[in-house]
Amino acid sequence: MTRDRIINYYSRFDEWGRLEREPLEFIINMHYIRAHLPAAGLVLDNGAGPGKYAMELARLGYHVTLSDLTPASVDIAREKAQEFELTNQFEGFHVLDATRLDGMANDTYDASLMLGPLYHLQAEQERVAAVKELHRVTKPDGVVYIAMQSRMRMGITSLQSPRQWKPNDQMGAIRSFVEKGTFDHQDQGRFTGAYYFNIPDIKPFMEEQGFETINLIGSSSIGTMLTEEQQQYWKERGEYDELIQLMIEMAQDPSILGISSHLLYIGKKK
Repeated sequence: MTRDRIINYYSRFDEWGRLEREPLEFIINMHYIRAHLPAAGLVLDNGAGPGKYAMELARLGYHVTLSDLTPASVDIAREKAQEFELTNQFEGFHVLDATRLDGMANDTYDASLMLGPLYHLQAEQERVAAVKELHRVTKPDGVVYIAMQSRMRMGITSLQSPRQWKPNDQMGAIRSFVEKGTFDHQDQGRFTGAYYFNIPDIKPFMEEQGFETINLIGSSSIGTMLTEEQQQYWKERGEYDELIQLMIEMAQDPSILGISSHLLYIGKKK
């Protein structure tokens, strides 16, 4: 997928709003991010989009460097930092390709996030390059958080809503997707140029690039299985907060990884 297509998509898409409207992914990710962060230090949010995670880390007192491929997203992040009076917590806002973190020195960051780039790097060599760059700029024993998408979940979604995920409205296309993991939406302007991981491949892939696995969680947990009506039942009972807590706990159950649309790999640089 060309970088121009990625930039064009995210220049129009409201990623900040998505995380506000669908907060479960952010809530679960932040729970597990905080669980493994050092007490203080310098954090890289690489592929940060408009900076939702970066702002939260800045609020927690970390010094943050933000980078993203899309200039419009970096501009929004800079504006958000000003709006929330967090600019002093940021070491810089950079337009960079995750496969080439030009200007970033080796062994710099106490922790590094990459919560988006691997979604769109369809070629194996580009995924490897992005992960190697994250390894390069992270300090030894530094923690990394890397987001991925589940191939099984996308296969299920295609079977459930084929007309919304063309060309996966045909069994031949779904079989090809399950084999290769790449997806290009036929409908103009939809989420496209994506790559989805098989769950058993994730840990070996990351460990081959020099990381020690700490955890692999389902960022959406079982949330994708519950309709709004089903969630409303627990809200009306006054037990919605308990539902969220249960989904946080279930996120690290290996049995739900395949049905979680988003995944979070947590590792340590060897």
